[in-house]
Amino acid sequence: MNYKAVIGLEMHCELKSNSKVFSSAKNGYSEIPNEFVRPVDMAFPGSLPVVNKKCVKDALKMSLALNCTQPEYMYFDRKNYYYPDLPKGYQITQMESPVGINGKTIIELNGKEIPVYIHDIHLEEDAASLDHYYSTSCIDYNRAGVPLLELVTEPCLSSADEAVAFLEHMRSIYQFCDVSEGDTKKGQIRCDVNVSIMEEDDKEFGTRVEIKNVNSFGGVHDAIEYEIKRQSTLKREGRYNEVEQETRRWDEETQSTIHMRSKVDAVDYKYFVEPNIPKYKITKEWLEEIKKEIPELPLECKHKYMEKYGLSDYDASVIIKEKDYVDYYEECLSLGIDAKTGSNWLTTQILGEINHEEISLKDFYVTPKLLKQIVDATKEGTISSKQAKEIFLKSCTEKKEPKSYMSQENAQISDENELNQIVGSIMERSQTQIEQYKNGKTNLFDYFVGQVMKETRGKANPVLTKEIITKYLNS
Repeated sequence: MNYKAVIGLEMHCELKSNSKVFSSAKNGYSEIPNEFVRPVDMAFPGSLPVVNKKCVKDALKMSLALNCTQPEYMYFDRKNYYYPDLPKGYQITQMESPVGINGKTIIELNGKEIPVYIHDIHLEEDAASLDHYYSTSCIDYNRAGVPLLELVTEPCLSSADEAVAFLEHMRSIYQFCDVSEGDTKKGQIRCDVNVSIMEEDDKEFGTRVEIKNVNSFGGVHDAIEYEIKRQSTLKREGRYNEVEQETRRWDEETQSTIHMRSKVDAVDYKYFVEPNIPKYKITKEWLEEIKKEIPELPLECKHKYMEKYGLSDYDASVIIKEKDYVDYYEECLSLGIDAKTGSNWLTTQILGEINHEEISLKDFYVTPKLLKQIVDATKEGTISSKQAKEIFLKSCTEKKEPKSYMSQENAQISDENELNQIVGSIMERSQTQIEQYKNGKTNLFDYFVGQVMKETRGKANPVLTKEIITKYLNS
């Protein structure tokens, strides 16, 4: 019996801002525990929250980008529960009036466009982080109060691959809209995964299992695959009662999900409107202003690159994967670098080099302006494509401009008269090889090219060289 998976995601993403969402503490990443903390974050008596307008604006920007419906009034709710990483005993979040509901976005997977439906997206504060040791736990309040955008999908995904494609798609949108770095290594994106299975003809979903706080896309993929297999095995063996509604966690070491707690009914968090933050109207004028700031999103960029510039599906997909890649490529285009040439350099040499150096493209030495020196020299015939790659690597390693490696001594020979003389001289002393070539041994063509390259120490323009040799052999 084959089963169909039904998957829903709860994606948490930390937003970029100078201060936290309800306090003046710095919103930043630090290895030093409790460095960015203010009285509000620690729930000291008498401290009151103040809403960060930029965080509200960025939340609304994402709501608009995901084609959601925005509320008429903005207000927050208290979600009441006690946990060591939540000193107030409640979390300021949105329940009744989130910044967006009933949204939709399109993802691409294996050449197909797949709609993903958004139940809601809401703005809240993050909790502190816990570090667990052998006999004790420590709390770092740097993360307490960091602006967090939670996105809840409908149960509309059907595979681990679709789930990861959606998360990557969303990370790109966050980056493109400049509301988050979306760095999973810094814990800026985390995900709760809901998985159930059902038979093809079933009209009701199976028992849902929640997997909490998976902090990598690879982890999400592996957790879903494992959970589908676990639930399917239990059902095939007739152990239906062992597929319980529960909360589990993903264990990287054992590559399995592990039971945390049963979840028979929804937890009653006793939500009520946050009394210390007055509600306010979201005007249509403000929404229109925010909408104008939304840039071309990843899928729009991809279609443009393919339709306008003739890039392949693969190359366009690579470029839109990161906002930094798109920014680099767009600058190449603005400088007049040919679209396909720029794409070839970016998707091969450049990305290969930044992966080798383990740096971001923002920190890469060869900027689009420096790349243009190499591209222009190659186009003009000053250097060969082989020399271009050598100069590129030297420039990366020694941090010098590419043009400093281009001199008369290593310039490519593209003068037709000079090449004619060189080819003519070689042909005069290669009569035996010419006869063999004309008698059908056409692979000797490469021999003549090799002789020219040997005599010019690899500096002869290869395209022009082949044209001249062809003329000699056909004359």
